[in-house]
Amino acid sequence: MPYVKLDSELNMYYEVHDFTNPWEKSETIFFVHGFTENLSAWYSWVPHLSRKYRLVLFDIRGFGKTGPVSEDFLLTTDLLSSDMARLIYEISGGPVHIISGKSGSISAMRLAAEKPELVKSLVLTCPPISAPGSAEWLPYMEEFGIRSWAEKTMPARLGYDASKEAIKWWSDMMGETSMSTAKSYLRWVVTTKPWLDLEKIKCPVLIVTTEYTEKTNSAAGLTSQDEILRDLPQAEFFIIKKDCYHAAASDPDICAIKAFDFLNSLDFSR
Repeated sequence: MPYVKLDSELNMYYEVHDFTNPWEKSETIFFVHGFTENLSAWYSWVPHLSRKYRLVLFDIRGFGKTGPVSEDFLLTTDLLSSDMARLIYEISGGPVHIISGKSGSISAMRLAAEKPELVKSLVLTCPPISAPGSAEWLPYMEEFGIRSWAEKTMPARLGYDASKEAIKWWSDMMGETSMSTAKSYLRWVVTTKPWLDLEKIKCPVLIVTTEYTEKTNSAAGLTSQDEILRDLPQAEFFIIKKDCYHAAASDPDICAIKAFDFLNSLDFSR
């Protein structure tokens, strides 16, 4: 199984999906999932991008096959960003494109801000610009379990018209997250200040977001296009007309095609 040992505590699980021409040099995209997810959150994107790009999907520290962290483990934005940087060095040895979802965007933005030599471009799907999370989440998880929490919050995540089958699959996948990891992650994520990294990011950026309502956005940390452009003027936006806060999951085909078009439009020859 594809693991890479990044330090004494971190044996990171990853998958490479590469259907590019083997005689040609292809560029690499790293995918960063969000809270209570694992790399399978990106599977619907793979067919759209893997013919032209080498795709690296990985389970971030604490999640999926990478394994849980303890309840008192100190997660930080710098640590998660450093994990990603080391994985890029190990697997690609040079700069990559990064596609992220929800709170996975926090560490992706930090990496682009602090190590621009490793990030060719960013595709941020529904990125939190203020700290995400809700004071109600952890008490509910502790009483009813993470899967029950995921199912309860899924309509706001996937859209209020999401099918029962989609809700069940995502709830099952997210419900696999350990309680200790959830506690460590939530203690970190509510302290983050993602907006502070925006003005330091110089690479091309595509932001895919939705027409969310205030109710839907109550714990997602999304903000307006104008507020983002003030500090990130090069950002391009694609708005999906849907009331949800996880466009990468609710509309993966639309998002992946838009990301593909954005990446193809970039010119790094100058």
